[in-house]
Amino acid sequence: MSAHKKTVADACESWLKSCRRNELERSTLKAYRSHVRVHIEPRIADLLLTDLTRGVVREFLDDLQDDGVSHALARKVMVSLRSILSEAVEREWIATNVAVEVKVKRKARARADERIVPTKDEIRLIIENAPESHRAMFITAIFTGMRISELRGLTWDAVDFDRNIVRVLQRADEFNEIGYPKSRAGIRDIPMAPIVSATLKAWIRKVPQSELNLVFPNSVGKVQNYSNIYNRIFKPMLVKNGIVDGNAKARFGIHALRHAAASLFIEQGWNPKKVQTLLGHATIMMTMDVYGHLFENPEEDVSMFEKLERDLLAA
Repeated sequence: MSAHKKTVADACESWLKSCRRNELERSTLKAYRSHVRVHIEPRIADLLLTDLTRGVVREFLDDLQDDGVSHALARKVMVSLRSILSEAVEREWIATNVAVEVKVKRKARARADERIVPTKDEIRLIIENAPESHRAMFITAIFTGMRISELRGLTWDAVDFDRNIVRVLQRADEFNEIGYPKSRAGIRDIPMAPIVSATLKAWIRKVPQSELNLVFPNSVGKVQNYSNIYNRIFKPMLVKNGIVDGNAKARFGIHALRHAAASLFIEQGWNPKKVQTLLGHATIMMTMDVYGHLFENPEEDVSMFEKLERDLLAA
């Protein structure tokens, strides 16, 4: 088929094949297939690549959002579409990538959409009342900020009790397969608070045997399934301890423990770069987009400006 007859569907298929050829993680491939099959192809599959314009792509994006696709998912679908068209450019099916300049506008975050950060009282309740089978995992999450995928993939040889650090070297994906962190920034050393070190030293004496040498395996030594942790352990724990919303449902998910850690780091006055490194964010922008509001302190800002004035006018 000549280049000028290639359709968006052809470009999608070519891109997905390239993704498989590059041996991307199964969870990543699953997400990309969903972007293509559920969102891109039903809307513009039959369009010729040569007929695509920025206006057409803008209409595609508008249709996504008008159909109720969330702001976050729309951004991800657009990233995939840009990648699809970028490959089409490389294959000389089209001259330019018309999706590059079509952006998902930043949405003002409503209060209801803000990330839920557990309160200190809620954090203490979790530490005090977590089931014995998962207390060590939740404490490690709260004081290190590690992702649940990183905790599920953590092995004992990455826990250095002599240096008091945890080395994040791998993660477990949604299929319970062990792989590298998603970015180079994900590989990092995190200091252990005394409670983490003491808890893990106690846990190592009772942890189920694991051929994979996992710190937090399931009862038969394999990688724990995320859904099981949330549905069988974490959610019931929150409900039992009254950590619920107005509908008497669990107030937040496991990822909120990472938000709790970030808020504790920031409260200590640690600078954004240090917080970025500890959390394993690829860029400082990511850290500030997610947690920038926690660095804000209006009262302290007022005091700083008062000091600025005094220092200037005192002479």
